[in-house]
Amino acid sequence: MAIQYSTRIDAAALASLEARLSGDVITPAHPAYDTARRVWNGMIDKHPAAIARCASADDVAVAVRFAGEHELPLAVRGGGHNVAGTAVVDDGLVIDLSAMRAVRIDDSRRTVHVQGGATWGDVDRVTQPFGLATPGGVVSETGVAGLALSGGVSAQRRLHGMTIDNLVSAQIVLADGRTVRASADEHADLHWAIRGGGGNFGIVTSFELRLHELGPEVFSVNVAYPVQDAARVFAGWRDAVAGAPDELSSAAFLWTLPVIPDLPEHLRGLAYAGIDGMWAGDPAEGERRMQPLRELATPLLDMSGRASYLDEQCALDPFFPPGLRYYWKALYLDGLPDAAIAQTVDWTARRESERTLVVIRHLGGATARVGVEETAFGDRSSEFMLSIDATWDDPADDERNIAWTRAYWHDAHRFSQRGKTYFNFPGLLEEGDAAVRSSYGSNHDRLAQIKGRYDPENRFRLNQNIRPAH
Repeated sequence: MAIQYSTRIDAAALASLEARLSGDVITPAHPAYDTARRVWNGMIDKHPAAIARCASADDVAVAVRFAGEHELPLAVRGGGHNVAGTAVVDDGLVIDLSAMRAVRIDDSRRTVHVQGGATWGDVDRVTQPFGLATPGGVVSETGVAGLALSGGVSAQRRLHGMTIDNLVSAQIVLADGRTVRASADEHADLHWAIRGGGGNFGIVTSFELRLHELGPEVFSVNVAYPVQDAARVFAGWRDAVAGAPDELSSAAFLWTLPVIPDLPEHLRGLAYAGIDGMWAGDPAEGERRMQPLRELATPLLDMSGRASYLDEQCALDPFFPPGLRYYWKALYLDGLPDAAIAQTVDWTARRESERTLVVIRHLGGATARVGVEETAFGDRSSEFMLSIDATWDDPADDERNIAWTRAYWHDAHRFSQRGKTYFNFPGLLEEGDAAVRSSYGSNHDRLAQIKGRYDPENRFRLNQNIRPAH
């Protein structure tokens, strides 16, 4: 059944909502409105009718029921870091979990309980004093919820799997306002669906994630090579990581060195080919085993070494601040032949912004040892994932940066037979149902059936939307 959304909420209804919440209701007249409606991606400029800043799972349930009663379009904000800007909606209700950031370790189960508004930095600051970590984002300000529900590709992915592989249970508010626990033993179909199916099935107010021994010190590789050697460096990296131990997760990328006082003047603003990675184990062994990645050509700069896990997890934060303009598209590749490397070098040389990062992540290991039907995420046979992270600052440059990214992404499909995307980097979700069906593949029909059971009216639709089966 199609929902006819209203575009206004009268003052009496909003007053009723505010009276029922322990959190706040922020309307366009509120002095905090312009700040509250902003998300990380500066391209997103939407004006919700109201924002329900929730303080508890009960608040979330109240807000969900309110949206249903008033037939309002509904957006859910966790960290507000989704590149597609799905955390906010015009003329509707935003359910904002950003005040719900508590993190608690359960020693008896070696798990961590994380509220739905927490960031990965919040999690790491609690777990690392105990030498524990769970696979999460590589930018610490990324929200746990958005990244976790659509996969989660971390710096320790090859040893500990994707974030969804470590999701033990979740507390979820459903479309009718009920709160349930999803795990292998309770609502197992829902537990399966949220491990890769995104925010289609409800609002996760608390995650329980498995912890692993890692840190507080790790060894990481971070080498900048001359851009002229890019093809040689990428090919050497590809060959070096073939059959690599699971402890090694790495990536090859093309980027621009920052203009900062810490760098020698002749290197500032220079395009380069980079290799980075983390050894999820003994730092001394990591230094030995990762040495070949530091010798793929003559480096411009080698910043490899031992560092705290916490420092590694926030090392990229300064380069992706809130307010810049972001359009990121990802694609799983069938392999990394020389022709794909040549294409990567060629397209990146023509990027529209020096801030744009093009990265190919090595997968495999534990991420690939999960069967297609074990989680909603589906096929994991690709050993490499391309991510085209267009980043710029001037609104006047929106059209040409988006056009370049989309043209490159479409051209890269010649190296991706299945055309599977990674929904944490979906552009603006322009491909809609076609991308959803091709990416979930044989799991799509099962997901649609589960969607039909838990959200038959498709209220949770601002995402990689799976249409409910009836």
